[in-house]
Amino acid sequence: MQSEFLTATLFNLGLNLLYTLLALLIGLIALLVIDKKLLKHVDIEQELKKGNMAVATFASTILIFVALIISFGLKG
Repeated sequence: MQSEFLTATLFNLGLNLLYTLLALLIGLIALLVIDKKLLKHVDIEQELKKGNMAVATFASTILIFVALIISFGLKG
């Protein structure tokens, strides 16, 4: 009984870690695509180095929305 519980727990932990890494990867790719394709005249990295809070808020909002979309997609 203990070994089955431990195996199931480790499997769920590994699966959640995989989902987390997948969500981070998709979020970063989405942010890069938006930066390169949609915002050609605004360099997000350069603006963040300058301390532009509007760009920081925009970038974090994109990552939050991508995370929400991924979480709803994974729930089925």
